[in-house]
Amino acid sequence: MSKRVIGYIRVSTAEQASGNKFGAEAQREAIRKYCEEHNLSLIEWFEDLGVSSAKEHEDDREAMNQIIYGDVKNPPVEGIVVYKMDRIARDMNLFFYYKMLLQKKDIEIISVTDETGIFGEFSEVIETFLMFVAQQERKKITLRTLSGRKLKAKRGGYAGGRIPLGYILKDGKWVIDEKEAHTVRFIFEANALGETSYRIAKVLRDQNIVSKQGGEFTTRQVINILNNRKIYEGYYKFSDLDWVRGDFEPILKESDEE
Repeated sequence: MSKRVIGYIRVSTAEQASGNKFGAEAQREAIRKYCEEHNLSLIEWFEDLGVSSAKEHEDDREAMNQIIYGDVKNPPVEGIVVYKMDRIARDMNLFFYYKMLLQKKDIEIISVTDETGIFGEFSEVIETFLMFVAQQERKKITLRTLSGRKLKAKRGGYAGGRIPLGYILKDGKWVIDEKEAHTVRFIFEANALGETSYRIAKVLRDQNIVSKQGGEFTTRQVINILNNRKIYEGYYKFSDLDWVRGDFEPILKESDEE
């Protein structure tokens, strides 16, 4: 089965006027011939004609922006075929930025001239460096997000993670689910009367009371609930932070603890 690709043509104002080998028709013919010879199914054309070669800018690249930010995706598009790699962009940063976004879409860049890259022997070094920069940016975003969540958690607000039995999430806050809360209270009351976790789980199963995930209660789940008494007393803990008073209503009273 042939790979489905799109053809991309970019022609600067000067190239369009001179009619040289980088002209639109010359690129189109070279791409068409290449696809025929390499069993590529050319399904659509995208063209940026008359783009200024003096200073590249994303706003000048309407067709490329359709590919990068529009509905072009894999499937069905598996590759983009260009006459030369510099048709994607001559500017180094813009080229690797576009390449990164295409890779995220799982779309391969295919050059008719079969170049290794528009920056010669330094291409791999440059690409590795820019990938490192992108990775660092992702780390910064993650750290900023985590910092924001930790700040919220320090104030007792929900900052992410699994919702415990007895609560549901409403408008970003834990709210008591009375049906589940009844099960939580039963578990702690039965445990206070000396019932084992195994016996409590069996009673819940016999009564067809399901766990938070909707399945039958196991001994381990009962133990986990008993170990999280502090949560049910109204305290919240996130990541490596200390326990704080949560901004939600407790299911158990602290004085209930035996």
